[in-house]
Amino acid sequence: MTVQIFAATGPHGTATLAAAIDSGFFAPGSAGSGTGGLERPPRRVLLLCDTSAVPEASPSPDALPGYGRLRARFDEVLSWNDAVLPLHPGVWTPRPDDVPLWERHLRRLWDLGDEPVELVLESPHASPALALAQIFTDAPVTVYADGPAGYGPTGGKVGPLIGTRVRRLLHPGLLPGLKPLLLAEFGVPVVTLPPGALRKVYGEMADAAPVPDALGGAAVLLLPEPGVLSAAEESELALRMVRGTVALGHTRLVVQPHPGTPAPGLDALRAEASRLGAELAVPAAELPGVPAEVLFERLRPALVAGCSSPALLTASVTYGLPVAVTGTGTLLERLAPYENPARIPATIADALLPGLDDPEAVKGQSPPTEAEVAEALAGLLDAVAFAMRPRVRPDLRPAAELYLSTRLNAGTWRYFKRRRLASLALPGVVPNRLAFVRRNATLRRMARRARALARR
Repeated sequence: MTVQIFAATGPHGTATLAAAIDSGFFAPGSAGSGTGGLERPPRRVLLLCDTSAVPEASPSPDALPGYGRLRARFDEVLSWNDAVLPLHPGVWTPRPDDVPLWERHLRRLWDLGDEPVELVLESPHASPALALAQIFTDAPVTVYADGPAGYGPTGGKVGPLIGTRVRRLLHPGLLPGLKPLLLAEFGVPVVTLPPGALRKVYGEMADAAPVPDALGGAAVLLLPEPGVLSAAEESELALRMVRGTVALGHTRLVVQPHPGTPAPGLDALRAEASRLGAELAVPAAELPGVPAEVLFERLRPALVAGCSSPALLTASVTYGLPVAVTGTGTLLERLAPYENPARIPATIADALLPGLDDPEAVKGQSPPTEAEVAEALAGLLDAVAFAMRPRVRPDLRPAAELYLSTRLNAGTWRYFKRRRLASLALPGVVPNRLAFVRRNATLRRMARRARALARR
């Protein structure tokens, strides 16, 4: 019997895995599955991984409303945190000499015996996915992306001993016609979830979530992930969302913090909403960790506003809801380092979705078509991806040079940093009369040596 280990670090990942199982992607003999032509059903193990800063202080992911229905797809649920305690699951990887010991330990701990193992992981460049791929050295790997970050490059160099074992990339297909760049350097085939598969799973979670129906039709405000902006900027951004949403005529507001984090400055938000004649509710205070998609299912919001939350694309494409963004320019400026994986979702939201300060665009919008996606993002994501990870995707340099030499203007400069372009010898910083310097590998190498000597 093949043992399929599905690793998930949050509710979105678990929902994506449940949708993939419902769609038959892990049935015996399915294309890309490690079960081959076996007729015996595989043993499915959901491995929950809490990678928050202090996992011990966080509620167990399987205690969230609706998780009971999701876990019915699996034969058992295990904890990666318990298996590696007291090591932190978000940063730990095994030493090469210890890999056989860890595999023997986990096989005994999880009662795997000598059965073949198939791994289903998030991007394998970081733990816990990296640690699992290193421990089970001969296991075929399926990688899944649960949001728009999959349209960006792989977050780091993935060794060929892992990358060549990846058989497919599962993706929700949020943007029509746009192909993910994740693991494309290994030629991994992309498999898109069928339309409606994820929404069905979120519907099951919504049925079990005690969200007040009285909030139906309210506007949902998605707060950004804390830590990128300063506390003052986060507070000002939230207040700007309240003011902009009320200016569009919405008087009932629902605040949804970033998953796993408390909502900051609620008193100030309530006071501002009251001053503007609106009511503000925070159902996440009673339902911590519940995905925003559950609110979309239960409330059918009149508007979804945010900065760069992946749920914005889900609201627009999957649910057909009006969406609006604000503060993306500030977020793009503050994201550091440049290769921060949040840059891709922020770039997509800024380039594709209407701004909260543009009432006509917000009211007259519809889900983005393939032509609109191509117009807004074709070339842009390739250029940003190369600037983020030039060593992972050196093949994207020609596309980046073409975009920067033809499309760089006052509106698109926000997606790049001058210092980054200069360090990569890309158009936009070097004058045209010195363009030959970019193409001369010897001169670039001498410049790097000169900078290194100057730093010393």
